[in-house]
Amino acid sequence: MAKKKLLFGKRNYKFMLIGILFIAFGFILMSGGGSDDPNVFNEEIYSFRRIRLAPMLVITGFIIEVYAILTKSN
Repeated sequence: MAKKKLLFGKRNYKFMLIGILFIAFGFILMSGGGSDDPNVFNEEIYSFRRIRLAPMLVITGFIIEVYAILTKSN
């Protein structure tokens, strides 16, 4: 049986996995912050974690994904 060649190299797939983890972790950090009572506003939604850190992790994850796709495999 002939061994099938993968579309990307092992290094590329490692970077893709790292990028996916960054994106997932960013979305996890963005979640929450809501209030149980719709009449009460929770200021936690505007925290540093949700406004600055999480979106930067998501953007970094997408940049890693682009790098993983465009880099030359061995």
